[in-house]
Amino acid sequence: MTTSGTVPENLQVLFAALDATRAEREELYTWFHQHPELSMQEEHTAARVKEELRAYGCAVLSLAGTGRVGILRNGDGPTVLFRADMDALPIAEDSGLEYAVAKERGLMHACGHDFHTACLLGATRAYAAHPEAWSGTLIALFQPGEEAGGGAQKMVDDGLADKIPQPDVALAQHVGPFAPDYAMTTRPGALMAEATNWKITVYGRGGHGSQPHLSTDAVVLAANIITRLQTVIAREFDPQQMGILTVGSVHAGASSNSIAESAQLGINTRAMSPEATEQIVAALKRIVRAECLASQSPREPEFELLDAVPPVRNDESTTARVVDSFTEFFGADAVYGDMAPLTGSEDFSIIPHALSVPYCYWCWGGFPATEAAPANHSPAFNPALQPTLDTGTRYAIAGIGIWLAQARD
Repeated sequence: MTTSGTVPENLQVLFAALDATRAEREELYTWFHQHPELSMQEEHTAARVKEELRAYGCAVLSLAGTGRVGILRNGDGPTVLFRADMDALPIAEDSGLEYAVAKERGLMHACGHDFHTACLLGATRAYAAHPEAWSGTLIALFQPGEEAGGGAQKMVDDGLADKIPQPDVALAQHVGPFAPDYAMTTRPGALMAEATNWKITVYGRGGHGSQPHLSTDAVVLAANIITRLQTVIAREFDPQQMGILTVGSVHAGASSNSIAESAQLGINTRAMSPEATEQIVAALKRIVRAECLASQSPREPEFELLDAVPPVRNDESTTARVVDSFTEFFGADAVYGDMAPLTGSEDFSIIPHALSVPYCYWCWGGFPATEAAPANHSPAFNPALQPTLDTGTRYAIAGIGIWLAQARD
């Protein structure tokens, strides 16, 4: 990415540091890509992150098992927390990259967390190497378990707020086919959906397939529930709002000539507000209970909330400051419009909520164009190493610098 804006001298110094470290940063990114680890199992990733942070002179904290936090102090000034997630997915890589993970491993960084980690480390290294360019405290937070492990909440539960300096602002970024030409994009307010994940168990009476009249078929019960649930969004939800209800898994029975006595449904909901989520979940529970009653189920259904994440809602003034600054630093072409809210979800907002600080989360493109680019979580997900790595690192440096580099002026 080339800049066409006006970059302050402080940031010019920090950006220039990237030229000297490019080969090492590319090696670091490739290492993360080739060593994917599942949520809350990021042992080797966390060890490498800790090694790098210590080499930069950071104080390093360990939280939630594989979470790592680097603290870099440099005199008086604001405190900025920047978060990167580290975990990979149980997907066999089919990206065509020369450094791709072997398919038989069944793991890959299909959501760009390898970029997130390498970019934050690169930014931290630049700040550590040039204390003359900034003032304040940088908190580089490397979170485990974003995909499936509830890592943000686990770091909070492990005493994050008591173990780090109080931040003035929290920042995060995500790579993907979000904007063309490697630009950044974000929006104030609602950016990502709230999500809940449920395991629901319904009960019948097991029996022989030749005597259905003596049984209550949990498979038929589950099928009726699945069909009826399709009406929640289509017929009960305001079509001008975003709402999703997905039955992602069904498990029942083990024999073709036996009637199952129970069935389990895995269900996901997404919405842009807690009120909308409450409406969807209330309808979900009502329909499950009603279908169980209609099928003469011998037991009440069981609802187990597996996990939930709040929506990502960017602070308006913080986001305006980021967008205005990025436009000034990189030029208008590097800031791509006002992005539409995403139906995807993630747990970053748990951290700034727990710390009571405003936050801004932005996305950046890893492809020259978005139309044919593979989506996040695709086996073919393959952002170009460059300029994606340098671009994401510059965005991290610039976001942090809005507070810390300007404090030096």
